[in-house]
Amino acid sequence: MGAIITTYLYQGREGLKGLLKRGIMVRLGRWWWIILLTFPVLIGGSLGLSVLLGNPVPALTALAQPLALPIALVWIFFLGGPLQEEFGWRGYAFENLRGKMSAINAAIAVGVLWSLWHLPLFFVPREEFYYNRPAWGLFLTLILVGIILAWFYANTNGSVFAAMLGHAMFNWSNFVFPTLGSDSAALILFAGYFLLVAFILWQFRPKTLTRERSTNES
Repeated sequence: MGAIITTYLYQGREGLKGLLKRGIMVRLGRWWWIILLTFPVLIGGSLGLSVLLGNPVPALTALAQPLALPIALVWIFFLGGPLQEEFGWRGYAFENLRGKMSAINAAIAVGVLWSLWHLPLFFVPREEFYYNRPAWGLFLTLILVGIILAWFYANTNGSVFAAMLGHAMFNWSNFVFPTLGSDSAALILFAGYFLLVAFILWQFRPKTLTRERSTNES
């Protein structure tokens, strides 16, 4: 809501129309699969690798009810944060900051703000694994995940829907796979996030987070 009001105040009706239009940009091409698979592979794969290395198999409560998994994804998308937050984080903050600095710096700046947004949740009882671990772990994770979501956004022509879907897959994957309940799996997952971000910076231009040059680059 804050992004919608701010966009209207500073960019008027046309700016607001553009923001809302980017929220329903669902023609993502191959990025549909990249967005749908990135976090399940990272989070579920980290847990699987931890088990292969000899660590205990945790209780897979969510996977024991497979019919509930798509319902959980829809619930998370609409009520678990992605729909409410991504118009602000990627649709407004990242979109405007990347016009003033490189896309990677804009993604990091928004990731820091996104991390601080979650700080109060560490002071109230929560069941989620990431609020029962040191705050720095979630902060670092959200900065890295923020870069990944910005990568989705930048490569789908500024689709806020792509960012919302990626955000939903991140939350849903943490719900399905109790990776953060295991120290070894959590460390493997951190390494996975770092490796993916390193791959993005190696294969895509830090200035834009895409393979194409921006219009203002020489």
